[in-house]
Amino acid sequence: MDTFETVMLGMTAEKTVTVTPDMTIGHFVAGMPQVYATPMMILHMEMAAGSAIADCLPAGYVSVGMEVNVRHLAATPIGRTVRTIARVIDMEGKRVLFAVEAWNDERKIGEGTHRRGIVKLEEFERRFAVREGMAIWRRSGRA
Repeated sequence: MDTFETVMLGMTAEKTVTVTPDMTIGHFVAGMPQVYATPMMILHMEMAAGSAIADCLPAGYVSVGMEVNVRHLAATPIGRTVRTIARVIDMEGKRVLFAVEAWNDERKIGEGTHRRGIVKLEEFERRFAVREGMAIWRRSGRA
């Protein structure tokens, strides 16, 4: 499958969230401020990027994150709204490059690029023993 058949330059999607205490760096790292964590911003950027192309992928295919190059520009406290935006800016084979941004109510808080690979889910899970790994994890009592 060639991305050029289904994915188009300029495709976009957005994800909007309200910052909750469990999205803050202080939630993950003791003694840190209660502001929107960089890993959460990246997660929301990745989710927007995946959404931008999900509907045009053939049945059985998904996109997975493979590269992130992002700057976190400003803090956002609990209760504020964050909007992440992803736009397709380049395609090469089964790889899609997105420009990503994050905004709060006042300003841009993040920007960069994110690359996703398009994979056939069944083959991907088999290759990396995803289901087998989940079974081992469940047997260990961690699930």
